[in-house]
Amino acid sequence: MYLPLLILAVLLAVLWVRKRFSYWKDLGVPYVEPTFPHGNLREIGKTQHMADITRSVYRELKEKTKGLGFAGMYFFINPVTMVIDLELVKNVLVKDFSYFHDRAVYHNGKDDPLSEHLFAMEGTKWRNLRSKLTPTFTSGKMKMMFPTILAVADEFKSCLSSTIGDRAGELEMKELLARFTTDVIGNCAFGLECNSLKDPQAEFRRMGKKVFQQSRLGIIKRFASSQFRDVCRRLGVTNTAKDVATFFLNAVKDTVQFRMKNNVQRNDFMSLLMELMKEGKGTDRLSMEEASAQAFVFFLAGFETSSTAMSFCLYELALAQDLQEKARECVREALARHGAMTYEALLEMKYIEMCINESLRKYSPAANLLRIATQNYPVPGTKHTIPKGQTVIIPVHAIHHDPAYYPNPDRYDPERFSEETKAKRNPYAFLPFGEGPRNCIGLRFGMMQARIGMAMLLHNFRFTLSPSMSYPVKVSTANTVYSIEGGLFLKVEKI
Repeated sequence: MYLPLLILAVLLAVLWVRKRFSYWKDLGVPYVEPTFPHGNLREIGKTQHMADITRSVYRELKEKTKGLGFAGMYFFINPVTMVIDLELVKNVLVKDFSYFHDRAVYHNGKDDPLSEHLFAMEGTKWRNLRSKLTPTFTSGKMKMMFPTILAVADEFKSCLSSTIGDRAGELEMKELLARFTTDVIGNCAFGLECNSLKDPQAEFRRMGKKVFQQSRLGIIKRFASSQFRDVCRRLGVTNTAKDVATFFLNAVKDTVQFRMKNNVQRNDFMSLLMELMKEGKGTDRLSMEEASAQAFVFFLAGFETSSTAMSFCLYELALAQDLQEKARECVREALARHGAMTYEALLEMKYIEMCINESLRKYSPAANLLRIATQNYPVPGTKHTIPKGQTVIIPVHAIHHDPAYYPNPDRYDPERFSEETKAKRNPYAFLPFGEGPRNCIGLRFGMMQARIGMAMLLHNFRFTLSPSMSYPVKVSTANTVYSIEGGLFLKVEKI
C-alpha cells in the first residue's frame, strides 16, 4: 500500500529538482548545465580546486553576459549568481553593500563555538565587533608588532642556516614558511611561543595544519553547510574537529587566566580581546568562547594565507633569477639607507611588495568571495533581481586571470603593480583581500609579515628550483586555500 506513495514522493522530488535546475534557463541568464546532486561542484576536491571551477565558468560565460554583468551556476541544487562585470563587483562589495553585508559562511555557535568568528558573523553583531577589532590593525599597531615579527624572522634565518650548513641544500620551503607564520601569529594572537620552527610537530602547527587539510567529503560538507545553513544548525552540524576546538579553546582560556593572574600587558591581539571581555553589558561583552573564536580565525587566516603567498612568490622568483636579483637589490638598498631592518626600511621595499602582489594576483589564496543577498536586489541596468537569501560569488581567481585586465595572465610579472600600471587598471580587478567594509581586517598584518619574511630570505639566501618541481606548479585540490600540492622543493644557498 505504501508503494504508490513512495513512487509519488520520488516523482515529486525529481520534478522539484528539475525545477530548481531550470532556474537560470527560465530567467534567460547564461549558465553552466548542472548535474545532480553536486550542481556545478562535481569535481570539487577531486580533480579540481574551487578556483579552477569558477575560472572555467567565468571563461565560458563572460562573453555571453555582456550588458547583464552576471551569470548563473549551481552549488548543489541551489542557484548561485556569479558576478562578472567589475562595476557590479563594486556594487556588491561597496556601493550597495547594505544588500550584501553577510558572507555565505556557515557558523553554529551552539555546537561549534569556534565558528562564531568575525569572518562568519552576520548583521549588527558583525558590524559591532568589526568596529571594536579594527583598532588592532592600524599602522601604529603594526609598527608596535614589527619587532615581534622580526625576532621570529631572525629565528627563521638561523633555522635555515643550520639546516643547510655550509653547503647549498634542497629544502621543502612550503612547510618551513608555514612554521614561520605559525610562530608569528602565535606570538601576536596568543602571546605564546609556538616553537614550530624548532619543532615541526609543535601542537600549534599540527592543529593549524589539520584545519586546512581536509578530505573531499570534508570540503563538500563545508559547501553543503554554507548552502543549507538553517537545516545544518538544527542538525548540530560542525566543521571544526573536536580536538582542534578543544586545543584552541584551552589555549585562549589558559592565556587569559595567566595574564590576569600575573597582570601581563602586551601590545597584541589577545590584549584587545581581553579588554572586550571586560567591557560592555550582557551580549555586548565577549564571552570566553567568542574571544577564542576571534583568536582562532586570526591565527588561521594569518598563518595559512601569508605562507601560501610567500611560497608561490619564492617559486616564481626561483624560476626567474633576474627578478630574484632585482628583489634582492631592493632589500640591500633599503637596508643600506637605514643601516638595519626597521619598519621604515620595510616600507621602502616597494619591489618586494610588487612581487608579493603579483603572487597574490596569480595565485590568490582566497580564490572566491561569497556573499548572501540579505534583501531583494534589483540588478542595475537589467530587468533581473537577485532574490533575498541567494548566494553571490565573485570569482577572484578568474578575474585575476582575465587577459582584459592582465595581458598574458599566466606570466609572472611584478611590474603589473608599479604605481604607473596600477593607475591605469580598474581597482576592482585586484581583490586578494576583498574590498569595501567587509574586506580582510588583517591585510596590513598579512602583508607586513610576508614582506619581512621575503626580505629576510632574499637578503640571506639564493633560491633555485629543484628538478623535482613541475611547471606549471600543481595546486592542491584538498585544501580550501589555493596552495601548492606536495610541497615547494627549492635549492637554497647562503649568500
